[in-house]
Amino acid sequence: MIVIPAVDIKDGKCVRLFQGDMARITVFSDDPAEMAARWERAGAERLHVVDLDGAVHGSLKNRRAIERLLREVSIPVQLGGGVRTLDTIEFYLELGVQQVILGTAAQKTPEVLREACRRFRGRIAAGIDARNGYVAVEGWTEDTGEDAFQMARRLEETGVGLLIYTDIARDGMRSGPNLESTRRMCRTVQIPVVCAGGVTNLDDIRNLTELEPDGLVGAITGRAIYEGTLDLVSAIELARAGGGSVRRIYQPVDKRYFGQAGAGRWDAGRANPEE
Repeated sequence: MIVIPAVDIKDGKCVRLFQGDMARITVFSDDPAEMAARWERAGAERLHVVDLDGAVHGSLKNRRAIERLLREVSIPVQLGGGVRTLDTIEFYLELGVQQVILGTAAQKTPEVLREACRRFRGRIAAGIDARNGYVAVEGWTEDTGEDAFQMARRLEETGVGLLIYTDIARDGMRSGPNLESTRRMCRTVQIPVVCAGGVTNLDDIRNLTELEPDGLVGAITGRAIYEGTLDLVSAIELARAGGGSVRRIYQPVDKRYFGQAGAGRWDAGRANPEE
């Protein structure tokens, strides 16, 4: 398992929200690129970047900040927020994003997701953001009523290679991840899962590493590393100690490491499921 720092961007600034509420915002830096570089210097192997304005408005809104961030770091970046069209996906990939995350589009326009998985094989992840077990979209402002676990099965059948599962109630609350629902999500699908929401301290990292045999390959953390309740260096070391070679699930661009549809569940104890 790897620990993935989150860099959320709103109005060109690095911020964190409470439970996705745009009215409850904390600005941590006026320079998201510098913050991203800071996490890379601390040993991060990957970054989770979200265009919060884009997520709400359904289009790219923080282009300059994202472009600068991509120039400042050398580690892979997974990015979401406002990705609704194939053109936007292609733009981000050409810009240097390693993997693009579809959330609202995955729920509302499955034909876009299906074509994206076909055209950009291995480069598409799907985000499932759940409130009380049901999917929320449009920057978490709209509840769909769709069961999160049923959606996960549907996305897997579409060809998505990676799920990013967020428990909205835990996001930014420093209350610990929802281990039960995360375990259930991992066991629902045969593809790798990254969890987000509530990761607060080293005990949370330790608990999450126990879900690796079920298919958990990463944990996203935001407010905890910004406020200092979680030391990123220590978290990375702890995850490495418990994770072994499963971290190679994120090696770009080799498709064997993305658990694509039809490949079956990869073995958490092996770097390559085909070996």
